[in-house]
Amino acid sequence: MSVRKLKPVTPGQRFRVVNGFDAITTDKPEKSLLAPIKKSGGRNSQGKMTIRQKGGGHKRRYRVIDFKRDKQDVVATVKSVEYDPNRTGFIALLSYADGEKRYIIAPSGLQVGQEVVSGANVAPEIGNALPLKSIPLGTVISAIELRPGQGAVMARSAGTFAQLMAKEGKFVTIKLPSGETRLILSECMATIGAVSNHDHQLLVSGKAGRSRWLGRRPRTRPVAMNPIDHPMGGGEGRASGGHPRSRNGIPAKGYRTRSRTKSTNKYILERRKK
Repeated sequence: MSVRKLKPVTPGQRFRVVNGFDAITTDKPEKSLLAPIKKSGGRNSQGKMTIRQKGGGHKRRYRVIDFKRDKQDVVATVKSVEYDPNRTGFIALLSYADGEKRYIIAPSGLQVGQEVVSGANVAPEIGNALPLKSIPLGTVISAIELRPGQGAVMARSAGTFAQLMAKEGKFVTIKLPSGETRLILSECMATIGAVSNHDHQLLVSGKAGRSRWLGRRPRTRPVAMNPIDHPMGGGEGRASGGHPRSRNGIPAKGYRTRSRTKSTNKYILERRKK
């Protein structure tokens, strides 16, 4: 992957850094795997705004992704690697031997024409999906299930990966992208390799309008508000602020919000880094 810095021919392009899209092979999505997306603009069923700073944005269509990888022991060929407007990583179109087509989260290094397969007895190669118990220790993995059959929920965004650290009984130990180390059932599926588009974090939008295209409305800084609007509002001149906290008073920057009595706490061996 690569990024390109544009020439400053306009004010909006002066600081702009764009993706080189070297890995992308087509700009035409598979029509049978598209679904509509209905936008809410942050409003609930009564029309009341429940989420601020949302609205507008370019029209999108959802790409139906196979997060479960439950088509076992059927070889699929990678037909294309595509951009997905709904996520930061790229997606890959698979064509199975029986004619079915599915999208998956594309791991870094996946090439068009490459064959991938999912199952308990397949080789731990880039793009293959295996149960955690069948993956060798130290392997870089992504798109990990938390419960068997649930579908991938962890390590799905651009450039992220987890590492298989140990196996013991019916559990394996995983080091997650956040730095957290936790136990996961060994029957859960994971994909070999890190998620593609690791240069996503280097991109610079260059202007406020690009945020509007993504559906993000302007955000007012809490310290610029009045006391009635936010706990950090008010004050004379620039003497405002106070301890960082949310609109409803929950402290930020280091305050732990996870319940101490949560049933899954016993599976977390080491907390994520602050």
